[in-house]
Amino acid sequence: MTDISLRQRFLDSLMGKYVDKVPVCSVTQTGTVELMEATGTFWPDANYDAKMMAILAIGGYEIAGLEAVRYPFDGTAIAQTLGCTIKEGTFDSQPAVLKGPCQNKEDALEYTIPENFMESCRITTILDATVFVREKVGDDVPVVAGMVGPAAIAAFLVGIRNYLMWSITDPEIIERVVQLGAEVCTDYSNALFERGADVVCMPDSEAGPDLLPPDSFESLFLPAYKKLCRNTSGPMILHMCGDATAILDPMANAGFEGLSIEEKVDLKYAKDVIGGRACLIGNVAPVGTLLLSQPSEVKREAKVCIENGVDILAPGCGLAPHTPIINLKALVSARDEYYE
Repeated sequence: MTDISLRQRFLDSLMGKYVDKVPVCSVTQTGTVELMEATGTFWPDANYDAKMMAILAIGGYEIAGLEAVRYPFDGTAIAQTLGCTIKEGTFDSQPAVLKGPCQNKEDALEYTIPENFMESCRITTILDATVFVREKVGDDVPVVAGMVGPAAIAAFLVGIRNYLMWSITDPEIIERVVQLGAEVCTDYSNALFERGADVVCMPDSEAGPDLLPPDSFESLFLPAYKKLCRNTSGPMILHMCGDATAILDPMANAGFEGLSIEEKVDLKYAKDVIGGRACLIGNVAPVGTLLLSQPSEVKREAKVCIENGVDILAPGCGLAPHTPIINLKALVSARDEYYE
């Protein structure tokens, strides 16, 4: 298997098949200041221009050595297209959602998805970037597209305060908006697959126990996730920030091929709970280790992750913009040294 392509190794790992060594990549945000400088493409422009987005994303593979290309670098494209106002971001900070269109219950109950969603500027930019990336890297490198999930969409649309309050007082409203979000994610994922993405990674931490009681995951989100995974035409990854320990079992039952977890989750315990139901991805600390530590500490932590059963070695969350390239290279070196 020494001549296996990066793409095949990644997909085999995701599907639970034997591989000669675990892939090393990030299924979450990969834009860093050093990669911007090396590629000559910078935020905020690289968030809104398809070619710049693709070039910066490919830099994570060509320059840092990560074994996949992952884009975009922020989660506001869907939100802005659905009517949220956003803050554009800077060269070292991501765009952010400022306000959603559903400020009261009536708005949330009457809200509908815009008919031209798939033709909007932000969405077509990412779809065009997908085509550019696929053409540039060919068939041997995995292409991972990112999008926020139904829970995040619901929180963006109604605002985080209403989201938290209504999940308790009016859960039927949240269920409705979550279902709308799942419809958006299904159509958008399939469009990404059609244009060459191998995998879609869906960060959806607003469904996690850091915000809502664990029981809410099964009642509010699990049905939407199952429907989403049934209706998408390619493999899906769910990324959950925070301590997702309490919902690992239902996460593994949702139908996602991969589950990406943060360093707050004990990896060995997660492997025991998930078993072979999903590919386990993570969980080197993005801030404490990749941003702030030396390569030697990156290697130590990465090797522990492999020893504890991770199927794809990756940061536990999106890269901090000032993460040094040398620490990303150390991830790959650690994997290679482990298998030596």
